[in-house]
Amino acid sequence: MKSIELKIENNIAWISLNRPEVFNSFNREMAFLLQENLDNCANNSNVRAIVIIGNGKAFCAGQDLKEVTDPELNPGFRKILEEHYNPIIQKIRNIEKPIIAAVNGVAAGAGANIALACDIVVASEHASFIQAFSKIGLIPDSAGTFFLPRLIGFQKASALMMLGDKVSAPEALGLGMIYKLYPVATFEEEVKLLATTLAQMPTKAIGLTKRLLNQSLSNNLEQQLALESDLQIEASSSNDYKEGVMAFVEKRKPEFKGN
Repeated sequence: MKSIELKIENNIAWISLNRPEVFNSFNREMAFLLQENLDNCANNSNVRAIVIIGNGKAFCAGQDLKEVTDPELNPGFRKILEEHYNPIIQKIRNIEKPIIAAVNGVAAGAGANIALACDIVVASEHASFIQAFSKIGLIPDSAGTFFLPRLIGFQKASALMMLGDKVSAPEALGLGMIYKLYPVATFEEEVKLLATTLAQMPTKAIGLTKRLLNQSLSNNLEQQLALESDLQIEASSSNDYKEGVMAFVEKRKPEFKGN
């Protein structure tokens, strides 16, 4: 049984974290498999939207502590961060396709921060988010200190990281940590509908939008305006732009191909 499952249908890639017996916590094999599957999705022109979801009751409980406490298996924190989590976060942000984190249960530690690095985060009503690091004397990693303050503000992020409070899905919605909250009974159906919508949109323009959002985290106003100009020219040369304009003129629904 693989620790990561990949299913591609209708231009949607479903990446399932598959260690349900340990709440989908990461070991070295799983981290490398997730990177491999993200690369496959990035390079597959048939994939126009990506969903990351957990099998079983949890989304992801972060690092498998059994691995780091086993003297034979423990790769050490430098390798764990530089070879496991940092590349995962970088791939999520650099893949110019929309990535949905479908948080079906608890998302703790690195699991929470991997979710927050995705483009759109949705959660079931039973999901929760925990910056669990301080509970065992560690600091937040996996870009949590980068994204969480930008999502919910410095004060609240500071408190959640220092205190390690559990944030329920309704609380996360209220804080602006997630996009939408879905009932457990219809969660996967709602995620599929959202992913289908994204997969039918102009993938080129969405990818360029993602690039702009990434750059906005470090650009000043003048740099961002210049980049918008450059990327708008690139977007306007796409086939999807031509189709979108034609569909508007002809008063019909556009049929985007993603290029």
